[in-house]
Amino acid sequence: MSKQDKINNFDPNGLGDENNNIYGLPFTTDEAEVVVIPVPWEVTVSYSGGTALGPQSIYNASYQVDLFDPTIKDAWKIGIAMDTPSNNIESKSESLRRKAETYIGLLEEGDTPETNDEMEKTLKLINAECVEMNNEVKATCLSFLNKNKIIALLGGDHSTPLGLIQALSEKNNSFAILQIDAHADLRDAYEGFEFSHASIMFNALKIPQVSKLVQVGIRDYCETEYNLIQNSNGRIVTFFDRDIKHKKYNGNSWISICSEIISVLPEDVYLSFDIDGLDPKLCPSTGTPVAGGFEFEQILMLIEMIVESGKRIIAFDINEVAPGGDEWDANVGARLLYRIANQVAKSNGRAGE
Repeated sequence: MSKQDKINNFDPNGLGDENNNIYGLPFTTDEAEVVVIPVPWEVTVSYSGGTALGPQSIYNASYQVDLFDPTIKDAWKIGIAMDTPSNNIESKSESLRRKAETYIGLLEEGDTPETNDEMEKTLKLINAECVEMNNEVKATCLSFLNKNKIIALLGGDHSTPLGLIQALSEKNNSFAILQIDAHADLRDAYEGFEFSHASIMFNALKIPQVSKLVQVGIRDYCETEYNLIQNSNGRIVTFFDRDIKHKKYNGNSWISICSEIISVLPEDVYLSFDIDGLDPKLCPSTGTPVAGGFEFEQILMLIEMIVESGKRIIAFDINEVAPGGDEWDANVGARLLYRIANQVAKSNGRAGE
């Protein structure tokens, strides 16, 4: 059956069919315009775990999402499909996470890799395995980029998109990263882990094609990160949560703040969305929740305004979703993924009005 035949025979108002792909949509990764790449990895998480379960929990919750999108007519016809998770990544994440927990525990007690041989071995092993994970993600992403697919990477912790960013650097001469996050993620090898979730943007800035990092909602950061931002000569532009809130309290509209954010973005943008950028009431089970943050529609409005401005979102990630006991976080994550995917498709000319 062709994609058009599937569209003709599909009822977007019916119950989600669990025999189909994500959201109950009938499309394969070959037929879909947007391919979701799950990366169930959380080896270097330094507080609460559970994010490795994020991709599957979002997949499960997706069948409860209504497919009508008020901003794009027949958005479901774009086609979204999730790729099969890597068994290699999933199994390694579980075993390495246990080693990392032991290592972090010793670190908190005052031991160091320089004085503890087992810690040194663990650190070298995890850093090497993180390189392998990044390489596998990069290869998977390149295979879909070569098929002209729009990629949505679904973590896992926030270390997971580096391979995608590396893949995009081979396909794009220059692009900015728009980071929605509670944390700056600019630490150099946090806790000794070169590819820590707290180091993702520090590592991304090593890629020459990343022309600028625009951070929105940052509210938890150390002095070293703050100094890195201030001394970046404009390569890092940070809209701190405190400053955003103060502007709103002084009468500025969210529309005007969004316009200010958009004004510093170049034409091509990669969106990196840590779920803890939202108000913690929307993501209480995420690994490192922080008071403050955004409402659901605030971020969607920003993304819609970026698309309306004519800028292109070349790919995106959503990460740090941990399902928790009632899977509320997965429900929020599934709805965000659908709405953002539709907007990204629109920005690439793959969707109507």
